[in-house]
Amino acid sequence: AEGFIDSVLTDQVEAQGEKIRDLEICLEGHQLKLNATEEMLQQELLSRTSLETQKLDLMAEVSDLKIKLVGMEKEQSEYEEKQTKAEGLLQELRHLKIKVEELENERNQYEWKLKATKAEIAQLQEQLALKDAEIERLQSQLSRTSSHSEVAERDQEVQRLKIGMESLLAANEEKDRRIEELTLLLSQYRRVKEIMIAAHGDTENVDGTVVSDDLSPLSSGMDSGPQSPLSPENRKSPKGIKKIWGKIRRTQSGNFPADDLGLAEFRRGGLRATAGPRLSRSKETKGQKSDYNAPFAQWSTERVCNWLEDFGLGQYVIFARQWVTSGHMLLTATPQDMEKEMGIKHPLHRKKLVLAIKSINAKQDEKSAQLDHIWVTRWLDDIGLPQYKDQFHEARVDGRMLQYLTVNDLLFLKVTSQLHHLSIKCAIHVLHINGFNPHCLRRRPVEESNGSPSEVVQWSNHRVMEWLRSVDLAEYAPNLRGSGVHGALILLEPRFNGDTLAMLLNIPPQKTLLRRHLTTNFNVLIGPEAQQEKREITESTAYTPLTTTAKVRPRKLGFSHFGNLRKKKFDESTDYICPMDTNPGATNGSQKNYSGYKGLSPVTDRELDQVGQTD
Repeated sequence: AEGFIDSVLTDQVEAQGEKIRDLEICLEGHQLKLNATEEMLQQELLSRTSLETQKLDLMAEVSDLKIKLVGMEKEQSEYEEKQTKAEGLLQELRHLKIKVEELENERNQYEWKLKATKAEIAQLQEQLALKDAEIERLQSQLSRTSSHSEVAERDQEVQRLKIGMESLLAANEEKDRRIEELTLLLSQYRRVKEIMIAAHGDTENVDGTVVSDDLSPLSSGMDSGPQSPLSPENRKSPKGIKKIWGKIRRTQSGNFPADDLGLAEFRRGGLRATAGPRLSRSKETKGQKSDYNAPFAQWSTERVCNWLEDFGLGQYVIFARQWVTSGHMLLTATPQDMEKEMGIKHPLHRKKLVLAIKSINAKQDEKSAQLDHIWVTRWLDDIGLPQYKDQFHEARVDGRMLQYLTVNDLLFLKVTSQLHHLSIKCAIHVLHINGFNPHCLRRRPVEESNGSPSEVVQWSNHRVMEWLRSVDLAEYAPNLRGSGVHGALILLEPRFNGDTLAMLLNIPPQKTLLRRHLTTNFNVLIGPEAQQEKREITESTAYTPLTTTAKVRPRKLGFSHFGNLRKKKFDESTDYICPMDTNPGATNGSQKNYSGYKGLSPVTDRELDQVGQTD
């Protein structure tokens, strides 16, 4: 039994040993797995550490990039600021260049004026010498005269001489005042020039560049001593002819012509107490009489100068007398020659002379040339635009210039209102149709009836006001003064209707009955044909009503044209305010019906970019 038990126990111990060995084997497997897991964890830990390191490196790189971006933005802002400053400097430089050019133009004008004054003073000095000799001759004759009647006659002549010399004193005073003004302006220009040169840092070239020394007041023939005849005490106490003439000679100036030494020049109209280019017409010599019928190209200098003065350009006679040698020279002159040699700076004066020369060269007898600039000022009254008389008179606008008047010319004459442009355009159209008949406009009613449209188109501004009084609107008639309303504008402008007239008459919109009364009479006045045309224009989609605030603006030039503005030649633009071929079938005054006046389109395609509204 004990052996059995030992065997059993031995078997159990072996079984337990095998189980223990199995457990050990299993434990070893688990230990291997644990070791593998630990190795994996260590590897993951290492990879995580590397990722964190990479993350830190990336964050450092991002911070560096942010710092670089901020620096680049700062540099860009500084660059933009510098660019803005550079543009501002360029713009300022352009303005300075424009100012310098304007100052140079002013300097040239002043130099021309000074040259003219010097030439005039030189001529007057010669004339004074001759007159001085004439005075001495008269004194010697007076000393030899014993008759009382002759003495009285000489006294009258002396009185006339005194009157003439007083006018000379006044003229001398005016010349001295002009010279002082020019000297003051030149000194102002010199200071501005020096400031401009200093601003550019070019102070090295200042000496001798502004104006020459011969333009100083002392070189103009003036006497700055205390014996000037312009002082009140010297003017008030002249004692005798010699003292007066001595004063005049000390100023080295005078106003007597050198070609006629007689006393007959003191008659009315023979002497002008102004500092103009010519004092009186000299008597015609045999040579002048012989070339009276000669062609313009063969005219003498004096005859050309007389023609310029009669033409309304007498202020340029001094330069013309120095430059023009014959009529042929003036006929072949270019606009640049007129500006440079004759000092004609006014563009419309040049245009007036150019048109006249073209007409002479073409041997055309234009009817518009018979209407002088005085007639044009009266014509402005007739069409209701008297406010522009001064500008037109100063520009010497005559009938021929009206025929070739352009939009830019009107803008230069300070006519900017679109309504006034249309008024002038319609009025010129009527002149074209009537062959520039100076009496084509009707100022007073001829009959009791209002007349047909062919008569209404010739109504003046005053005649329209008379019509308003006839339709019981007399209290509003004075409002048409200066409005530019006349018969041609009423009929020929499609956009001019009863509402436009009511606006110009200042009839309030709330007075509907009064406006209806005006519209009814207006439609009766213009007739059914014009009424239908105006209705079609009003109902069109492109219709814009006429207003008193619409302005005509000049064409805008691009920046590329800026450098060529001073190099442009004379403006020979054919952009006429009223083209001459508007109605080629009606070139004379024989066609008087309303259809002869149709075909005028006051706002054409070429003007659409010039017309704008202003508030």
